[in-house]
Amino acid sequence: MLRRRLDRHGRMALATAWPCAEGLNSVPLVFASRHGDLDRTLELLSALAQAEAISPTAFSLSVHNSTAGLFSIARSDRAAATAVAAGADTLSMGFMEAANMIAEGLSAVLYCYADDLPPPTYRPYLAEESARHPFSISLLLTQAGDAAQSYRLARHADAPAEAPETALVRFLVEGTALGMLGVDQPWRIERQSYAH
Repeated sequence: MLRRRLDRHGRMALATAWPCAEGLNSVPLVFASRHGDLDRTLELLSALAQAEAISPTAFSLSVHNSTAGLFSIARSDRAAATAVAAGADTLSMGFMEAANMIAEGLSAVLYCYADDLPPPTYRPYLAEESARHPFSISLLLTQAGDAAQSYRLARHADAPAEAPETALVRFLVEGTALGMLGVDQPWRIERQSYAH
């Protein structure tokens, strides 16, 4: 029943988040999405413009934290959930929120970022790379402990050369030393190796 309530944006998010939480009874969640469920929001705005009644269910699923809420309901997980939207810097600011929770002492935090293609009505106003493709990624952040490799976020002065989503995938898949996650507020993620 919960799956039917999710739109494509929500299904993308939970398809990446669910495997990361497997085996954990409870895990705090940071959910980041620049646009959220714009299809549902546009549907509600169109109904308002035509003086039609608004569906309470559609409204409850249009709020920015609805995907995080459905995730916690499906898992019966009462851990804290935070929803982040920060324009072009949503990917990096959500990552920063999750990393700060780890720095404050939490043993694990699930970070989920998702954005779908915006509806055609909005596309002329969203010229950035992030508006051109659907994207979802989830990462389980943990304390470094005795790991042979850890990661850190650091402020960076230069503007990024590629979209933050592309930089993060390149960092994770290709094993580059660093990746630029911010746009207006550039941050870089750095890989740190330790000799044992």
